[in-house]
Amino acid sequence: MSNILSVQESRIENERKTGEPVFLSRNRAVKLLLRSRNQKPVIDIERGLFFTESFRETEGEPLNLRWAKALYHYAEKATVYLEEDQLLAGRAGKPGRYGVLYPELDGDILDEAIRHLPERETSPFDIDPADAEIVEKIISPYWKGKTFHEDLLTAFPADTRRLTYNEDGTSRFIVNETASYRSSIQWVHDYEIVLKKGISGLRKEFAEKLETLDPDSAVDTMEKKPFLEAAILTCDAIVLWAHRHAQLARSYAEKETDPDQKAFWLRIAEASEHVPEFAPRSFYEALQSQWYVQMFSRIEQKTGTVISNGRMDQYLYPYYRQDIDAGVMTEEDAEELLESMWVAMSEYVDLYLSAAGGSFNEGYAHWEAVTVGGVDRDGVDATNELTYLFLRSKRNFPLNYPDLAARVHTLSPRRYLWEVAETIKEGSGFPKLINDDEVIPLLLAKGARIEEANDYSVSGCSEVRMPNRDTYTSPCAYINFAAALEMTLFHGRMLKFGEEEIGIDAGPVEDFETFEEFLEAYLKEQRYFIRHAFVQEYQIIRLRAQHFASPLGSMLHELCRAEYKDLHQPVIPGGIDLGYFEFIGYGTVIDSLAAIKKYVYEEKTVTIRELQEAIAANFEGREQLRNLLKNAPAYGNNDPYADAIGKRLDREALDFTARYSKELGVHLDLRLVPFTSHVPFGKVVAATPNGRLAWMPLSDGSSASQGADRNGPTAVLLSNFATKNQGCRDRAARLLNVKLSPSCVSGDVGTEKLVQFIQAWHDLRLWHIQFNVLNTETLIEAQRHPEQYRSLLVRIAGYSAYFTELSKDLQDDIIARTEQQAV
Repeated sequence: MSNILSVQESRIENERKTGEPVFLSRNRAVKLLLRSRNQKPVIDIERGLFFTESFRETEGEPLNLRWAKALYHYAEKATVYLEEDQLLAGRAGKPGRYGVLYPELDGDILDEAIRHLPERETSPFDIDPADAEIVEKIISPYWKGKTFHEDLLTAFPADTRRLTYNEDGTSRFIVNETASYRSSIQWVHDYEIVLKKGISGLRKEFAEKLETLDPDSAVDTMEKKPFLEAAILTCDAIVLWAHRHAQLARSYAEKETDPDQKAFWLRIAEASEHVPEFAPRSFYEALQSQWYVQMFSRIEQKTGTVISNGRMDQYLYPYYRQDIDAGVMTEEDAEELLESMWVAMSEYVDLYLSAAGGSFNEGYAHWEAVTVGGVDRDGVDATNELTYLFLRSKRNFPLNYPDLAARVHTLSPRRYLWEVAETIKEGSGFPKLINDDEVIPLLLAKGARIEEANDYSVSGCSEVRMPNRDTYTSPCAYINFAAALEMTLFHGRMLKFGEEEIGIDAGPVEDFETFEEFLEAYLKEQRYFIRHAFVQEYQIIRLRAQHFASPLGSMLHELCRAEYKDLHQPVIPGGIDLGYFEFIGYGTVIDSLAAIKKYVYEEKTVTIRELQEAIAANFEGREQLRNLLKNAPAYGNNDPYADAIGKRLDREALDFTARYSKELGVHLDLRLVPFTSHVPFGKVVAATPNGRLAWMPLSDGSSASQGADRNGPTAVLLSNFATKNQGCRDRAARLLNVKLSPSCVSGDVGTEKLVQFIQAWHDLRLWHIQFNVLNTETLIEAQRHPEQYRSLLVRIAGYSAYFTELSKDLQDDIIARTEQQAV
C-alpha cells in the first residue's frame, strides 16, 4: 500500500490498530452514530399499516384528501420516539437504522418481498415476525389490485413492454421505467416559507381561502375545496405529530432526576411545542422545524433519493448569525446540532422492495443533498460562515449523510475553493461539485427567470431544482444503450435472452461496407429505445395522478397554492416541467463503436462475423483479438477519434427529445446519471466490442470506461467537453467520477493542484464532478477483510456509501476505475 494515505485511510488505520473509532468531532452525535452505524436495518411497518387503515375508510373521496387523512391518522396513532443524546426530535420508525413501507406504490409484491428482504444480497432488511404477519394478512391483501405498479404493468403496448419487463413483470434492464418503485423523482421543498410563516401561518392562509370559495362553482367545489381541506388537515397533522413529541419529552423530564438530562428533555419539549407550528426563534428551532418538515415528507411519500435539504447555508444563516452574535450559541454548538441531523438522516434507510430499485441504489443509498456556495438570487457570491461550517463538519464527522454539494462559479472565493479541495482530500467523496456557469444558462434557456435560476438547489444524484418553479415529479427512464449496440450486431436479439427478438433488426450488418452504414444501424436502434422510453413516460404521466397525492409537498409550493393543484397533477400552470432520460453505458458504446470503426472498416483486421463469434464466446480463445480491441481509441483520453463518435451519439439523442418531448408537455432532457444502474444493466449485456467481458458493469455516467482513461484526468475533462453539444438546450446532468491517488494531492502543493483542476473543470462548463481520493490497495484490502473496514466510505454515483455494504460487482467496479497519479 502507498505510504501516503488520505485522511480517511489514516483514520481507518488508527481504528484498526487501536480498536477505537477516530472522530475529530467530540459530541453527542458521535455517540449516536457509534450505536447505529453497523446495524442491519429493520422494517418499521407503521407507516404502511396506518395508511392502509385510513385508505380503507376513505374510498371514494378525493385522493389528495384521502392522503391528508392518512397523514393525520399516522400523526395521531404512530409511535413517537425520543433518544438520549439526539438533539432533534422526529423519526419515522424504530430506534437505530430503519426503513418504512409504501404499499400504495408496489404493495402487490410486498408479501413476497418481505420473505426475501432479510437474505437478499443487495441492501437486506430484517423484519419482526409479528410485523411480517401483519404485512401478509392486513397490508398486502388490501393493496393487491390497487397499486401503481400493477396499473403500469398493463399500460404499455406489447413492444414497449417487451423492452421493459420479463414475463414475470421484473425489469429487463433494457429500457427501464423507474416509476414503479418511487412515487416521485428527487425533490426540494421551500423550507424557508415554514421558517418565515410557520405552519400556523400557512393554515390561516388556507382557511381564509376556503371561506371565500363560491359554493355554486363546480371548480371551487370539486378542485379547490378538496385541495384546501387537504392542506389544512396536513397542517394539523404535522403540528399534532410535533406536539406528541413534546408531550413525550415532558413525560421524560418529569421522571428525570439528573438536572442536565432534565434540561435536555425540556429543551426538546419547548422547541416541539413551538415549531414547526410557529416561526423559529433560534438556530436550534429553525433546524428542528426543517427536520420535522423533512421527516413528515418521508411519511407522505417515497421520493426518489429522498427529499433534499436545499440551500441550508442560505436559509439558516440569519438564525445562525443571530445566535452567534447574541452569544447564546458557539460554532461548536451549531456543529453538534447539524451532526445530530446527519445521524438522524443516516438512520432512515430508503427501502426498495423490487430487485431493480435495490440494485440501482446500492449501499442503502439515499442522498439528502445539502447545497452550499454558489451565487445568490442577485448573482452575487453567497458563501458565508455557515458554508464553511458545513465543510468543516464533513471533515470532522465522517458519515455519508448528508450528501454535500458545493456550487462553484466564476467568482467563488479562493478560501472557499481551498476548503472544498481540503474536504475532497479527506477521501470520503464529499463534496460533489456543480457548475453554476453551466446550470444557470440552461435553466434560463428552459424558461426560468434569472433570480430563480441563480437560486437553484442541488437535488438527488447530480440534478438541480428551483423549489417554487419546478413542477415535474414523474420518474423517468434509464436506457441501456449497450444493449442497443448488441441488438445492432445480433439483429434485434441479445444473447442473454436467446432467440427472442426484443428490439428491431436494423439491417444486414454483416454486409455493410462502411462504418457510417453500421453507425446508422446502431442509431436506428438507439432511436427505437428512446421512442419506447417516451411511450413509457406518456403512460406514467397519465396514470400517476390516479395513484399519488402530495398535500404536504403541494402546500409548500407557491404555484400549487396559487392554482389549487396537487404537485402530482400532470400540469401546474406557470411551472417548468424538467424531466429526463438516462444514457447508460455512454463510454462503453463510444469505445465499442470506435473499435468497430478502426478495426472492421478502416484497418479491416477483423470482420463483423468474427466479432459476433468472439462476443458469443466471451472472447474465450480470442484473447489476441480482445487485446487489439482494448487498444482502440477510447473516450476519456482527449482523442478526437473517439470523442467525435460520442458527440454524434449525444446529438442524435438530443435531436430526438427536442422534436418529441414537446408532445408530452415536458422537457425530457438527456442525462448521463447512472446511480448504480450500470452494474445491473451490465449483467444483461454480453461482451462488447471494446473488449469488455460479458455481464460486467458498463461505464458509469459521463466517465470513461473502467481503465480506458490512460492520459490523465485533464484528458477526461477535455473528452467530456468535446462530446457535449453545447448549442442544444435539451441536456442536463452529466455525472463524472474521478479517482485520485492521495499522493498526487498531498500537502498544500496537492491542494493547490486540486484547486486548479477544479477551476479547469469549471472553465470548461461541465455540469458535475466528484472524487474518490483513495489508494486502490485500500479498496482491495477492504474487500478481503471487510470486518476491518466497516467505516470506509467511497464515492459511487452522486452519493457515498460504506464500501463493505456494496455488492462485490459494484466493489469491483470501483476498484477498476483508473487511479489517476497526477492532476
